[in-house]
Amino acid sequence: MTSILTNSGAISAVDKLRSIGSARLATQQQLNTGLRVDTAQDNTAYWSIATTMRSDNRALSAAEDSLGLGAAAVDVAYTGMTNAIYVVQQIKDKLISGREGGVNRVKINTEIKELREELYTIVDASSFNGENWLLRHSTADDADKELVGSFVRDGKGNVSIKTLNYSMANALGTNHLIDDDSQSGILTNVAYAQALGTTTDWVLLNGRNQTLHTEFTLSNNTAASDVDDMISVTERMLMAMTDAAAGLGSTMSRIKMQGAFVADLQDTQDRGVGRLVDANLESAASKMRAIDVQRSLANQALSVANATPLNLLPLLK
Repeated sequence: MTSILTNSGAISAVDKLRSIGSARLATQQQLNTGLRVDTAQDNTAYWSIATTMRSDNRALSAAEDSLGLGAAAVDVAYTGMTNAIYVVQQIKDKLISGREGGVNRVKINTEIKELREELYTIVDASSFNGENWLLRHSTADDADKELVGSFVRDGKGNVSIKTLNYSMANALGTNHLIDDDSQSGILTNVAYAQALGTTTDWVLLNGRNQTLHTEFTLSNNTAASDVDDMISVTERMLMAMTDAAAGLGSTMSRIKMQGAFVADLQDTQDRGVGRLVDANLESAASKMRAIDVQRSLANQALSVANATPLNLLPLLK
């Protein structure tokens, strides 16, 4: 039945055009943004998961930056430690030379003084971002060094920061080289002489603020036994420095591995988010072409439906 009041064909065609327009708008949005889930209304569950994972990825990126800062601090400390080891080895060589009879120990002592000043220079320069792992000023410097390693979210949504630790303590005190507060650093610690049972409280350095113990000093009247004790104490200090350098090297290695893991984890999470929310652009482009064809056909159908009532005019003549 044809009616001039209600054009059912036109109503159906307009409804189809409205549906096609909505589908075209959604497909066009995918092509514009590259996302099939752009807002919560597109898919609440996927949008929520993707938003959380993106937040975690930003936290991992911050952790990666912190690892970079930590790596720089450890690298500076390691460089300072290895250079200090080289200087202390030279001091030991000078002491061994001073053990020989007939040498001018005063001149050797002058060289040792210069090497001692070089140790201060190395330690003072081994600072990164205001932090110096080789120099102890107070008990606040005794705490183990913590480096941000990663960001973790468990199954219940609880988050935590994982850290990498470097211990500042060793068997006879701390792993600092110089202690300006209480003589607990490797080069300023009398415990190395005490452990050997020397008759003199030998230290390589007293530190800037203390004169509690006896620094290595050679003169032409220095007894051979004292030189032997200095050499023994120096060797013990070198062993402690080597252990500290090995600890720093292990920390550097772990930071590099952790940094690589965090970078891989970020890439994996990016791929996971992509699987949830990224649009298939090839499919979307193909769908857009199909929608355009449907819209064209629907417009033709609407034209036909709108023309149908005109067919009644001949009947009224």
